[in-house]
Amino acid sequence: MSVVKSTLPEADLKVVGEALQGALVDLVDLSLVAKQVHWNVVGPRFRSVHLQLDDVVVTARQHSDTVAERSSAIGVNPDGRSTTVSEATAIREVPAGWVKDVDAVRILVDALGVVIGRMRERITATGDPDPITQDLLIGLTAELEKHAWMFQAESA
Repeated sequence: MSVVKSTLPEADLKVVGEALQGALVDLVDLSLVAKQVHWNVVGPRFRSVHLQLDDVVVTARQHSDTVAERSSAIGVNPDGRSTTVSEATAIREVPAGWVKDVDAVRILVDALGVVIGRMRERITATGDPDPITQDLLIGLTAELEKHAWMFQAESA
C-alpha cells in the first residue's frame, strides 16, 4: 500500500527509489562508522581527528534525513532499520577496540571512498528519471568529497 502517489512513471520510480534507498543505507552506516571511530580514537592527533569525525556524523545524519524524506515524498518507503543497513552496506566493518588516529583516518578515507563511489553511480542513474533527486545526490556527494579531502590531507 502506498499512501503517497508519485508523478514519476513506475520504471523511473523504481530506479529513483533504489538510488535513494541505497543512499540512505550508505549514510546511516557512514554515521555509525564515524561515531564508532570517534568514541575509540586515540593518539597524538586525537582531538583534531575526534572533532573531524563528528563533522562527518553531522553531515551523514542531516543528509540521511533529507534522502529519507525525498523517498517518502515520491511514495517510496525509506528503510533505515539496522538489519537493512547491515545487509546492504558496502562499508567495511570497524574493528573492535581502540583505534589509533592514523588508522581512524584510513578507515574514514576508505569508508568515504566507498560511499562517494556509490553516490556517483546514483547521480548518473537518476539524471534522466528524476533531476530533483539527482540534484540532492550531487549536493550531498560534494559535502562527502570535502570530508574525504580533509581526511586524505590528514594522512599526507
